[in-house]
Amino acid sequence: MIKRRNFLKLSGAGLLPVMASTFRAFAQVGNTIPQKPGLAISFVADGPEYTPEAYVKKLQELLDKRGIKPDVYGKGGAVTELEGKLAQLTGKEAAIYVPTGTMANQLALSLLSGTNTKIYLPDNSHIFRDEADAAQSVYGKRLIPLAKEAPYFTLQQLQEGIAYDNEHEVFKSGLGAIAIENPVRRADGRHIPFEELRKISAFCRQNKYPLHLDGARLFLAAAASGVSIADYAQLFDTVYLSLYKYIGAGGGAVLAGEKSLIDKMGHLIKIHGGTIYSNWTNAAMALYHLEGLPERLKKTLTKAQELISAMNKVNSLQATELENGTNIFYLTPDNTIDGKRFSGLLREQQILIRNPDAQGLIRLQVNETLLDTDINQLIHLLRDTLAASAKR
Repeated sequence: MIKRRNFLKLSGAGLLPVMASTFRAFAQVGNTIPQKPGLAISFVADGPEYTPEAYVKKLQELLDKRGIKPDVYGKGGAVTELEGKLAQLTGKEAAIYVPTGTMANQLALSLLSGTNTKIYLPDNSHIFRDEADAAQSVYGKRLIPLAKEAPYFTLQQLQEGIAYDNEHEVFKSGLGAIAIENPVRRADGRHIPFEELRKISAFCRQNKYPLHLDGARLFLAAAASGVSIADYAQLFDTVYLSLYKYIGAGGGAVLAGEKSLIDKMGHLIKIHGGTIYSNWTNAAMALYHLEGLPERLKKTLTKAQELISAMNKVNSLQATELENGTNIFYLTPDNTIDGKRFSGLLREQQILIRNPDAQGLIRLQVNETLLDTDINQLIHLLRDTLAASAKR
């Protein structure tokens, strides 16, 4: 039997409740999750996630403590304040709120590429794999994927791709833009080495190729690599940042770049149906969570290192870091353990964790719920759970 400690003692009182969307995501892969908020530790999300009740409560708290100014169609109030803050953080001239990351990516590439059609990008990128062929069907762009089955493309691969098309096309279409995603979601959050990005950026500027960054999770890359948001952003013409993946908002995105380009975005957002009357709820939550975010993420990753080291001293467990990883690492129980039972028992102990995949590997995403956790007590619980999960 697992020793039934009061596991809430492992974590501080300030933990953020988990959203119902997390439960829905698990339901899709056949897991059964306790339908209750306040889980002590979550290993399935990049950042804080809220139940509807907790979200409303936090907004009320922000309203009472600091006040929230509304926007009107994205103008003024918390939205303008957020745009200014992220323009400053990225070192760009201007920034604009966009309702979705897909729209931010697509509008940026559309403007950057002008009448030219070719856009080079990673094969495993969100733009190529997860945006419903918007570039082709809406904007008349031709996406050319590079580096299939690799976390990212190198400068050499980009140069070879461009040279190949130039050599083999009879009726040449112009190169419109190049897109990069960093860190890479489909590569389990790996970030691209900064020196490689610098080489690509220098090549693009030398040849006047516009360069866009899908930086949905860029704060995670910055925390892992030690490279600042501004240093990443200065290599690119435009940068998109997500407001909900690890910043706690219910949705939304911000696109930053030169003022002359950003000034054109408001009209395009309207054309594509993205002009929403009120955006202040997302902006207020994002502003709150952005305060001290880089420092908190660095502390989270430091705590994760402590956890990985401790896990690797537990019999029947192996924790593996990823090369150029950010907040994801692998946990593998050995073949004496029923991995699915192990995950299920941990969830009963208020540790939200995925089931193992077909190879027995469990992907752990660390986030701020780890910050106040007592690692020693967590390791004791893992040992108890392993003992209860041994195959009979």
